[in-house]
Amino acid sequence: MKAIILCAGKGTRLRPLTFTTAKHLIPIANKPVIYYSLEKIKKAGINEVGLIVNPENINSFKEVIEDGSKYGLKIEYILQKEPKGLAHAVWVAKDFIGEEDFLMYLGDNLILDNIEPFIEEFKGDKDIQASILLSPVKDPSRFGIAIIKDGKIVKVVEKPKTPPSNLAIIGLYLFRKSIFEGIENIKPSWRGELEITDAIGYLIEKGRRVKGHVIYGWWKDTGKPEDLLEANRKILDDNHMTLSIEGEVDDSSVIQGRVSLGANSKVVNAIIRGPVVIGENCIIKDSYIGPYTSIGDNVVIESCELQNSIIMDQVKLLNIPYPVDSSLVGKNVEIVENLQKPKAIRFVIGDMGKIEIVR
Repeated sequence: MKAIILCAGKGTRLRPLTFTTAKHLIPIANKPVIYYSLEKIKKAGINEVGLIVNPENINSFKEVIEDGSKYGLKIEYILQKEPKGLAHAVWVAKDFIGEEDFLMYLGDNLILDNIEPFIEEFKGDKDIQASILLSPVKDPSRFGIAIIKDGKIVKVVEKPKTPPSNLAIIGLYLFRKSIFEGIENIKPSWRGELEITDAIGYLIEKGRRVKGHVIYGWWKDTGKPEDLLEANRKILDDNHMTLSIEGEVDDSSVIQGRVSLGANSKVVNAIIRGPVVIGENCIIKDSYIGPYTSIGDNVVIESCELQNSIIMDQVKLLNIPYPVDSSLVGKNVEIVENLQKPKAIRFVIGDMGKIEIVR
């Protein structure tokens, strides 16, 4: 069995971060979102992975993921040159998949449940042509929805106005090669895309067996800033990080709770209250770092209060007069106190940026 991870999306809801960083490479607990997908795929015994990427983000993935060997995987990069839908993404991976069964993973979805039973069930019953991971949701009109009868899926509907079920399709699929027959026999939707739900619907119409596997654990589509922050809290809460103090903590500092401090990082006259993860070569001075905060590498924070936030690499936060909360700060950002006259607030902000000011 092989796996494909769909990473060709533009991440428009996460701009301006995604102007320079693919959304699947944004860190959660200091690891790229896609890391958690790769980890689950490896644990399930799948070693060959195709990453479906676009021409704009392929180099970013190659720089971070490389050939996959550091994850114990063999990774091949597959270009989806235009955003023509999930089924189209599967189609462009046809040569990579060949005759094999395969797992399809949406790269911006974070699923903490064990997926091995889902895969083993599929492997053990060759009559199943497709299997879809499902989860009950409160707002089913936002998702593709499956209707199950007598243990099999009888219909799939994409974002229905009046949902016939609360079982959402949450971004993990298993297919046999028959899915390519389904893709060949569908037309673009009103969005101009080839929908994977239509290809699955074709299999159902032809009497092929499509199974639903329901999970009840935590999962998240990390497509918006608030989703990333929630995922960061969950990962830090569930102890999915290595807890260690590799850097230096001076005698005037206080470390409370679960804290990970990277090599060559220094904590000087600061309070760190976990769960918190801090990367390498950082300086945290005269500051308070509160729970659910992830700080990347080469970050300098002085005279600040910060909590429930994601701070990416190469950031400087200096002498900020108000507490920083629920924030997502991209690479190479500087937020510093203006000591010069006139004492005005000055901004250099890219497209799609957002700032909230306290009075």
